[in-house]
Formats: sequence, C-alpha cells, structure tokens
Amino acid sequence: MKLDTAFILCAGFGKRVRPLTNQIPKPLLEINNLTLLERCIHLIEKLGIHKIYLNVFHLKKEIKKFIEDHNYNSEIFIIDEGEEILDTGGGILNLLEKSNSNDFFVFNPDTVWSIDYLAELKKMENLYFEKKLNNILLLVNKNLSFDETLDGDFKLQNNLIYNENKNDYIFTGCQILNKSLFQKFKLEPFKINKIWNELLSSRKLNGFESKNKFFHVTNLEVFKKLQDL
Repeated sequence: MKLDTAFILCAGFGKRVRPLTNQIPKPLLEINNLTLLERCIHLIEKLGIHKIYLNVFHLKKEIKKFIEDHNYNSEIFIIDEGEEILDTGGGILNLLEKSNSNDFFVFNPDTVWSIDYLAELKKMENLYFEKKLNNILLLVNKNLSFDETLDGDFKLQNNLIYNENKNDYIFTGCQILNKSLFQKFKLEPFKINKIWNELLSSRKLNGFESKNKFFHVTNLEVFKKLQDL
C-alpha cells in the first residue's frame, strides 16, 4: 500500500522568527533561495504523492499567491482555518474533513526538508502499512540537531516511543496518521500532543529514527545561522 495524501501545516504565526514573520509567513522564509514550503512540496512530490492540503491563517493571502504563482505537479488544496487558529491538532482535523484519505503524511515546514529524507520516509511508510499501524512519528537523536539548544521530546526503542525525564529524541515535524485517531475530537483548537499523550499512555505511539542531520527554524537566531550553510 501507498499513501496518496500529505498535509502541510502552514497556519502558524511564526512568533519566534519575528519581525520577519510580521510580513512574510514562516513557510515562505528562504534558505539558499528556496522557501521552506517549496522544500517540503518537492520532497512530498518525490514520494509520489499528488494530493497536498495546506492549512492557512496568518498572512494567508501570501501563501495562496505563492501557490498560484508556481506550477507544481500535485493538486494543492488550500484550506482556510476561518476565524481562529486551530493549533496543530485542530488544524489537522480541519484538513482531514476536506480530504477523503484514511492515512496521510503530516509535515511541519519549520524543518528544512530535503531529498535526503526520501529513503527514510519510504521505509517509514512501508513499516506503517506492514505493521498495520495508525500512527508513526519521524524522530531524530538530538545529537544530530543543528540547533544544539533543542531538548529531546521522547525516548525511542524498537520503534516504540516513550516519555521519560531524560529524552534524547526530537520530533522532526513529520508523521503518518490515520483518521480514526481524530474520531472523538470536534473542530476546535487543540494540540496534536493531546492524541500523542493518549497513545503514550497505552504504549501505542510509534516512531521511526532518522539518521539525517536535523535542520529546524527554531527562532530568528537559528534562521540567520542557517543562511550560512
């Protein structure tokens, strides 16, 4: 089996990279003349996925114009969050309600995605279907993080995710989820961590380890350093 849909979370305010994001939405910030959003879309298309859903809120017109001005091979659907920002969980649910997919990739464009992730994501996708999972998160050891100030989010062992006092794995901003995880939630602001925590408590949160160097636009200082790569 193979995924045919990806969601990209583009609604955030980008508060930690202000003042840049007062006029430019964070997904449209550039590193080496490529926007974070372009990098994400290119990787998704290399995965053979041709249905992409973007959620928008902050500076939505700029993102809509950017997509209109570029010719991508994929069908790209832009979904407005409406009157209030829905956060990560609510944002995914809002996208899900506009899609007919049961299983889907979710990407956060704060990460500097590249083709280097292609083989890993294909392996993660294969594992997801082979094990008949309903979730899997791409994690990386914090030793591989360009931003050395980032703390670990989780522990990872045998593709199972744990949470302890000393965590050494960072969530990269990519996951595969099944729509069944959202059945009991209504469309309102909530964080995806709410679903993760329920899965953690029942030892059903799954992970896949990335071996790539992890570049993430954490804040303005890190963004400036990434320009020198």
